[in-house]
Amino acid sequence: MSAIPLMQQALGAQWQQLPPALQAHYQQSRNTDVGALDIDYPAPMQPYLHFLRLLGALVNRRGKAVPTTVEKWMEGDTQRWQRTITFPDGKVVVFKSHWVYAGGNEVIEYVSPFVGLRMAVSVVDGKLHYSGRHLVLKLGRVLIPIPEWLVLGHTTIVETALDEGGFAMDFRLTHPWFGEVFRYAGEFTTE
Repeated sequence: MSAIPLMQQALGAQWQQLPPALQAHYQQSRNTDVGALDIDYPAPMQPYLHFLRLLGALVNRRGKAVPTTVEKWMEGDTQRWQRTITFPDGKVVVFKSHWVYAGGNEVIEYVSPFVGLRMAVSVVDGKLHYSGRHLVLKLGRVLIPIPEWLVLGHTTIVETALDEGGFAMDFRLTHPWFGEVFRYAGEFTTE
């Protein structure tokens, strides 16, 4: 296992430009982010999101200020993420993924053993920016790229430090024909 946090590997020298709250969020040791998410998408996306949820991807319910915890830990060179989203009616949605360093300034987030999203990361004005490159279909050691627009559209994520321990995140999927098809955003504190 690398002693360097996965995100630090991808950012290289840019890691030093990341505010302490975001460095804490991506630290090597096990940690938990606690906060709330706003989740929104157009109504016609509902059947598609139900299908994607069966594959382990995304969240198929809307909500405002939905209590959310994100647990992260390392297993070898893989970072595991478990998001637990608790809706007001008591329904709990768990969204698991695992991240691997993909070389250069790129990471892959897998939502299943076979499906992932390759993203480039960079620091711009103290904010962490993700930009989707393509989806990945993993068949053994073979990674088959699939254009983002064939599935949901282009992924962008921006994370902004709010103070020493808190940060805001904004995740969006924007399709070239249909516009914004999914968004979740919220504020978190790393414990």
